[in-house]
Amino acid sequence: MTVLERRSRVQPDVLPPPDSDLTPPEFSSYRRQLAKGELMAEQGRDFTKGEGSQKQVIVGQKICLPNVMFRAARNHTPKGKPYNPYEATFRVPQSITKTDIRPYLSAVYGVKTTYIRTANYISPLRRTRMGLRPVRRYRTYKRAVVGLVDPFYYPLDMEDMDKVARREREAWLEKFTLKALVRWRRYELVRTTQSGSKGWRFTGHLRRDKILQAFARRRMITRMEIEGINAEIAGKRAVEKQILMEKVKS
Repeated sequence: MTVLERRSRVQPDVLPPPDSDLTPPEFSSYRRQLAKGELMAEQGRDFTKGEGSQKQVIVGQKICLPNVMFRAARNHTPKGKPYNPYEATFRVPQSITKTDIRPYLSAVYGVKTTYIRTANYISPLRRTRMGLRPVRRYRTYKRAVVGLVDPFYYPLDMEDMDKVARREREAWLEKFTLKALVRWRRYELVRTTQSGSKGWRFTGHLRRDKILQAFARRRMITRMEIEGINAEIAGKRAVEKQILMEKVKS
């Protein structure tokens, strides 16, 4: 059914007047907002049909941001061969095609490309320990190998660094590894000592305020128990009853 046939079946009061510049959708939007009381002028009166047809003017340039993610990866270089700087490798979503990759790199990063090759990596199924049934699949991705007009050098490996840069990199890795080891030991200590307690929840780090609250709570419980025992002993002494030594020692 064409648009004219559909409009011919619409009731006349729904269509805009012949002398109006509004389209049928704009006239329907005007009637809906007028019925809801959303069209009011500065003096409190309703907008007329001519005033309601005025369009908003947007000042500035419209910017369209991408909603996909390209992850750069190191090129596959066979052993003993030099790194190719005129080639780049990306991991892209599976829905991206070659015709999408070229304008994306050109518009977002200003990268000029010569050729594009894509390949889908189908991850194997992850099975149970006995291998009877599949549980889930590892992450599947698409690899895009792009030829570049201008060379791009990926950050160097430790084998390609000089002595100074390699020493700084090793010191940073050692410091980062020691910090990660300390965090892991702390996590394991808390997990093995308190994981079975009621209401325990590990938040990723030990908070000082939570530790002080637990310490104050235990001190208050101990003080209340001591006050209860003292009150019981004082009551028995008032009526001259025998006080058990076990109660006093406890």
